[in-house]
Amino acid sequence: MTDHESSTGPAARRKIDTTVPHSARIWNYWLGGKDNYPVDEEAGDAYTAVFPGIVTIARSSRAFLGRSIRYLVEEAGIRQFLDVGTGLPTVDNTHQVAQGIAPEAKVVYVDNDPLVLAHARVLLTSSPEGATDYVDASLFEPDRILAAAAETLDLSRPTALILSGILGHVGDYDQARSIVRHLMDGLPSGSYLSVNDGSRGTDPAYEAAQDGYNETGAVPYFLRPVPQIEAFFEGLELVEPGVVSVPLWRPEKMPDSSEPTPIGQHGGLARKP
Repeated sequence: MTDHESSTGPAARRKIDTTVPHSARIWNYWLGGKDNYPVDEEAGDAYTAVFPGIVTIARSSRAFLGRSIRYLVEEAGIRQFLDVGTGLPTVDNTHQVAQGIAPEAKVVYVDNDPLVLAHARVLLTSSPEGATDYVDASLFEPDRILAAAAETLDLSRPTALILSGILGHVGDYDQARSIVRHLMDGLPSGSYLSVNDGSRGTDPAYEAAQDGYNETGAVPYFLRPVPQIEAFFEGLELVEPGVVSVPLWRPEKMPDSSEPTPIGQHGGLARKP
């Protein structure tokens, strides 16, 4: 893996604050990981006390990511991935899924949390045939993201932009849409956008738990109405079945033949014409 920040760069100078809960570490806790602190566990437990379904949402979001990547590799022929806001490594990370099918696939992860950076450098390692890189940058720096990604990816070739559970951290909706457009403008025709985020208007308990979390001092995350999530794909060609609750997006057959249950997390995949 190539690092874009030296040991004395911005990421190295930032200290990990263990007194304030952090969404990436809480998400890791809900997914069964161990890269978190007591403050994250406390916030995660407080959340699940109000809305136990958040654990299902976390796991369903990760499962959607895996299915969408498999579609991109197997059916769309994509071999380049730009995963922004990747969070802490857990299971079935983007490069693991993509390179498990196509070892030559190249993946660039983007995050700006020092704990994520430390773990990414150790754990997000590539297959010998492909490449895996990490960019220390914020979602609010699309130009920097694209410039750094271009050191590993050939951005003249179709690339999949992955925004999984990250756009809710952009409080201003118009700004969130602008960031998505800016990033997609830097990718050629034939590229894809994958988005999944928490949806408002689906479960009052979910909304109450999220509103309570946003008052803890952590970086807030805003649930959005489904039409707003759909609008992130404006101008793109949606892959069937469009923007749906993530368990309903091309679900795998259940062993007991049961049907997936909708949850308050919506997502989709679309191609840039």
